[in-house]
Amino acid sequence: MRLIGRKREVEELTRIFESNNPEFVCVFGRRRVGKTFLINKLFSSKYTFKHTALSIINEDTNERITTIDQLNHFKESLSRYGYDGNREISNWFQAFYALEDLLEVSKDERKVVFIDELPWLDTYGSKFVNALESFWNSWANDKNIMLIICGSANAWMTKKMLNNYAGLYNRITKEVELLPFTLKECEEFFQEKNISFSRYDIIQSYMVFGGIPFYLDYIDARYSLPQNIDNIFYRRGAPLRDEFNKLFKSSFKSPELIMKIVKLLFKKSIGYSRTEIIKELNLEEGELTTNLFNALSSSGFITKYRPVTSDRKTMYYKLIDPFCLFYLNFVDNNEVFDENLFEVNYESMKIVSWRGLSFENVCFNHIHQIKEALKISAIGSVFYPFIYIVDGKIESQIDLIIDRKDNIVNLCEMKFYGDEYLLNKEDYFKLLRKGKALSNFLNKKQIIRNTLITTFGLRKNDYSSLYQYVLTINDLFH
Repeated sequence: MRLIGRKREVEELTRIFESNNPEFVCVFGRRRVGKTFLINKLFSSKYTFKHTALSIINEDTNERITTIDQLNHFKESLSRYGYDGNREISNWFQAFYALEDLLEVSKDERKVVFIDELPWLDTYGSKFVNALESFWNSWANDKNIMLIICGSANAWMTKKMLNNYAGLYNRITKEVELLPFTLKECEEFFQEKNISFSRYDIIQSYMVFGGIPFYLDYIDARYSLPQNIDNIFYRRGAPLRDEFNKLFKSSFKSPELIMKIVKLLFKKSIGYSRTEIIKELNLEEGELTTNLFNALSSSGFITKYRPVTSDRKTMYYKLIDPFCLFYLNFVDNNEVFDENLFEVNYESMKIVSWRGLSFENVCFNHIHQIKEALKISAIGSVFYPFIYIVDGKIESQIDLIIDRKDNIVNLCEMKFYGDEYLLNKEDYFKLLRKGKALSNFLNKKQIIRNTLITTFGLRKNDYSSLYQYVLTINDLFH
């Protein structure tokens, strides 16, 4: 299958390859987002050496993989690429010395070394990072080499590689963060696979799979979206029925605590403050808890924001990952797996309500496209949800605020409907009250512009003129 999207990443990686300078490239992103696929597509015929670490958990025994396990596996990779030396390899320093031997005799003019799932190699007490430092600083950094490291544990990659203040300080020559597909890229993916979905259904697929290519690849062109969801999550042997647990166990060092935080945040759409999370889960305040939040945030599962509260200081954490939100809504703790559950209940109130809330996430993940449609891409701005909380009670809530440097504030409402949206009298006055509440927190120079983001547009009536801007789902596909 050809590469979908990733144009900027392909151009950068190709340029780096052709530079003929020593290059240390860090590719990171959440699990299943297509990092390995991208690197293999570009360089599979150019590898001088490639190694993929073992998963941190042995799925057969549920035991953690040891340093010796990883080293033995590394030896096998060395052998596959022609290493026939007799070095003892009982630690990572010796392993990299053996790699140096292999690269020294290679006839490749440009040596491409790819180490995949790098965080898994950093087992407790292994000194793997120190050995990698030694390899780059003592041998590789003056060679015609392109070293590509790749990993899904974004917090580890950020702390140990990108923000390393020891031997690898400032050694990374290029950072490549791979993000989930946009809606446009999802559409291109489906077209490549001859899957005929309307944009209305593509958005709903994004609500389920979050633009993760590995998940989208399970969709079968012969079936409708509801049928595909049933096949992928509910039928016997469904490929993603246990993905939630696998996702966290393979990516985080404290998966049980991570999953507890995610499941707690799922309970309230506005999220929880740090203090509330610590109290609810009986966590200890300190570095470990901070690392848990950072791990989830850097991987794109949660976001933090500052609602307008009585103290105006409290930060909230909010679950935003579409896959997790879908899974916890409809798969987790579902003891009776009806193989046609989603198709049968497709128009139920629970699913309709979920679509409405999920559409907000879709829009937040496409703020660039929204700004383009509003023709404000060149204007500096910040965006956030507006939630006014007094004594723990929500007094006012606005889906999205775009606070612009030109003194315009777009008050954005998201409405996911199967037809044109009709603004009735009740919702008209609700919107007026929201604007009034927001205006209390703006300065005198700022003006509010009501903005509707909906599926198929706004039906004209006596109240519709309250919206100065109306965007449709087509605007999200640019």
